[in-house]
Amino acid sequence: MVLGAAASPVLSFDVGGTDIKAGLVDARGAVLGMRRVPTPLDPARPGEAVLDRLAELKTELAAEFPESPAKAAGIIVPGIVDSVAGIGVYSANLGWRNFPFTAEAEKRLGIPVAFDHDVRSAAAVEHTFGGSKEFKDVVVMVVGTGIAAAVFSGGKAVTAGGFAGELGHAQVPDPDAGAGSTILEAVGSAGAIAKRYYRASGNRVNGARGVLLRAGDGDELAARIWADAVDALAFTICQCVNIMGTEAVVIGGGLAEAGDELLEPLRTKVDQILDFQRRPRLIRAELGQDAGLLGAALNARALLGAAQ
Repeated sequence: MVLGAAASPVLSFDVGGTDIKAGLVDARGAVLGMRRVPTPLDPARPGEAVLDRLAELKTELAAEFPESPAKAAGIIVPGIVDSVAGIGVYSANLGWRNFPFTAEAEKRLGIPVAFDHDVRSAAAVEHTFGGSKEFKDVVVMVVGTGIAAAVFSGGKAVTAGGFAGELGHAQVPDPDAGAGSTILEAVGSAGAIAKRYYRASGNRVNGARGVLLRAGDGDELAARIWADAVDALAFTICQCVNIMGTEAVVIGGGLAEAGDELLEPLRTKVDQILDFQRRPRLIRAELGQDAGLLGAALNARALLGAAQ
């Protein structure tokens, strides 16, 4: 993977609800000085606390790699992100509202900063270098404890001021309420699969994988809950196909670790729902846990442009 022709690395920060991953990323996409530290939680100054920790990490990395000074930084965060304005609009887990990340980060780091959404940035790398690179109309879904997505139309990311791709909150049929509806995250996420099984059986399992294993052993309840998740994901994928003409859907996150045990029934269900529409290619994400860091680095390198 080549992120650019530059000799200088860029700083990359992937801020999550629990941890921050940080490192210098060189032009070949190698992560140097990788660090993983707890995300600071300060209800009074949530955005400032995160940026203060990033400034400390920059100092540490500069001391470790004095011969490779970073000329730009990429920061990605969860929630609603307006990357054009440089604003963290809202984060339910980390607590900020309308925080000016780009301006405040540049004050602390002293270099240009590219600020963007975590899933959107990871998806851009996956779309550029992974299994969906041959397609222009793509949805990248990260299915873990929750569900987030990035949308590409005509080869370009659809951002809508940070509000595009909130597929986890898309309405789907509620398998527990007859004709009612619920959100996709409540049925199709890895977290929901485990929670629904526990609520129905009283038995705790090791996440969604535990439910899948029980389904394979003949547990009818586990099989039904897994099938409900597949149905909800397929319903949402088909809505994307109908609305945007999606050609390919990349599935990442913890649930994607099930591989063909997820993708094969998902392909079958999508095929059953669709009529005359083209069938989207369903692809497992290829780039793993470092996709966010690489995405932030790609954003930072784009800031430097011809200077790099």
